[in-house]
Amino acid sequence: MDLKLEVVVIPVSDVDRAKAFYEGIGFRLDADFRSERGLRVVQVTPPGSAASIIFGDKLTTAEPGSTQGLHLITADIAAAREELIAGGAEVSDLWHDADGIFHWAGTENRVAGPHPATDSYGTYASFADPDGNGWVLQQIVTRAPGR
Repeated sequence: MDLKLEVVVIPVSDVDRAKAFYEGIGFRLDADFRSERGLRVVQVTPPGSAASIIFGDKLTTAEPGSTQGLHLITADIAAAREELIAGGAEVSDLWHDADGIFHWAGTENRVAGPHPATDSYGTYASFADPDGNGWVLQQIVTRAPGR
């Protein structure tokens, strides 16, 4: 079987505001379609990603801001953080999880600064879109075997 995750739907309250935010932080605008019956689909793709997000009108019944834990992977988290900030995102300082395995939901168990023992999989930063949909930057310089 060959399956690829290509689209994730996120709920937003103001489509034009979300579109401006994501374009501002460097996501590529792939589509902005409207139907005569009020359906609107906006698709944007993070730089270098094969997967996209879509948002719009009449796409989901989920509450705006309810999507959490979307991960953006980068080999240089400090540079990615600065670019996102320059584009208008309010990005946290770098952090790692006290347990060193992954990270807890919310801000519990966060320790300030990059992971002290590894440059891959352990250092994070986070931000939210204007509705509160939560994103996590994760640094991966060297991938685990088989990935």
